[in-house]
Amino acid sequence: MREIQLGGRKVGREYPPLIIAEMSGNHNQSLEAALSIVDAAAEAGAHALKLQTYTADLMTLNLEHGDFHIGDPDSLWKGQSLYKLYEQAYTPWEWHKPIFERCRQKGIIPFSTPFHRKAVDYLEQLDVPFYKIASFENNDIPLIQYAAATGKPLIISTGMATLAELEETVKAAREAGCTQLVLLKCTSSYPATPADSNINTIPHMRELFDCEVGLSDHTLGIGVAVASVALGASVIEKHFTLSRADGGVDAAFSLEPEEMRQLVSESERAWQAMGKICYERTEKEASSLKFRRSLYISQDMGAGDTLSEENVRIVRPGYGLAPKYIDLFLGKKVSKAAKAGTPLSWDIL
Repeated sequence: MREIQLGGRKVGREYPPLIIAEMSGNHNQSLEAALSIVDAAAEAGAHALKLQTYTADLMTLNLEHGDFHIGDPDSLWKGQSLYKLYEQAYTPWEWHKPIFERCRQKGIIPFSTPFHRKAVDYLEQLDVPFYKIASFENNDIPLIQYAAATGKPLIISTGMATLAELEETVKAAREAGCTQLVLLKCTSSYPATPADSNINTIPHMRELFDCEVGLSDHTLGIGVAVASVALGASVIEKHFTLSRADGGVDAAFSLEPEEMRQLVSESERAWQAMGKICYERTEKEASSLKFRRSLYISQDMGAGDTLSEENVRIVRPGYGLAPKYIDLFLGKKVSKAAKAGTPLSWDIL
């Protein structure tokens, strides 16, 4: 597998997972709020911040009826037209530069999801280090080919894609020039449930497509994301907001700063805990051997007395012989006096 670098940061199971804070439309059309989100993401320890680059006109048609009206009663955006939703959620293109500059000042990687070729062209002017293809666009082969042709790494979310569709997507990206590919297991419901996350797909996807695999997570909380690390997720993307109470198109399933801080910390702990297959005693465990159980004289004994269950016990600490030898001692006589608390040893017989 080719080594992956995203914005100068190495990505793979040998490294702590890359944590992406997704701003989306949680700035609520305020540049000041957007910059505050950058600051909060950096303070929480996120490694990268993602924008979405589109306009409503590049996303859909300006119609409010039929297919362009959101009538699903379970949708967070019920009652809106697609066009008005994207008008509300989009990040003005002139904001990208100051947001990216703030990211770099704060030491986190700025990048974006382009939803159209024009968005790729614009982002190229801003020297974006890599691109993300959203789940809803993973069937837009012309867009994927256009982004891949830049030669920059691609992250592609896999929500809704069948295996056949995903194979087509990966093939198109690679044939168009993508040599560094990350797929993100994704469940495209908002919010998603843990039961629908199916993160056991992660190692299978990694083997099948011979690429790095991560998680684009729309569940509430951080449990699913942390669990994904144990299955090899090397990139984790979560929507991020200053406060869910502020509202916004994605606020309901976004992490707040303290939750993001916990995700960064706990995902790295999970990665550290994976380690390697090991049955050896660790160096730090060696100092704890003294707290194991072992055989001790439990009553004062004189020379010639017989060892029995009344005067030999299996107790802590571990300075005596191992408990497995007790049957070899019971019924034998001691060769010398021994006080209670004497560790059992072979020369006492």
